[in-house]
Amino acid sequence: MGLMNFIKEAGRKLGIGTAEATQPEGSPAPETPPAAALEEEVKNLGLDVTNLTVAVEGDKVKVSGTTADQATKEKLLVALGNVAGVATVEESVTTATAEPEATIYSVKKGDTLSAIAKAHYGKASKYMAIFEANRPMLKHPDKIYPGQALRLPPETTGSA
Repeated sequence: MGLMNFIKEAGRKLGIGTAEATQPEGSPAPETPPAAALEEEVKNLGLDVTNLTVAVEGDKVKVSGTTADQATKEKLLVALGNVAGVATVEESVTTATAEPEATIYSVKKGDTLSAIAKAHYGKASKYMAIFEANRPMLKHPDKIYPGQALRLPPETTGSA
């Protein structure tokens, strides 16, 4: 994956509750949280990353460490990128096992998990695969917002 781009104005503001939304039109871009706050976010989500290192350079987050699998690595990157103020995530995260990568999808206005599943997998009923692939970041399948990055797992596994 290397370098992933995100929408800086979209995402959860750390330390301000759990609101997940975009900035109001005309608002100044949110500031990137400090590395310690981002590390705490990873910890709070229960993502298992050994030797986690997070550095912030402007609106870019650099992350390194080791995860057990590709899914956890992708969840780590998406979780960091879905924080307000983060525009890019540069990673050097290793995984213990080699697995196919998920597709990273940016939610558009009017999207639902069912519509995304229909477009990506051909079946709206596969929306739960997307929901499960994005836990613990997603708490409810109807709570997504424009600009949010989601993991779309490979169809062959349909797993988180």
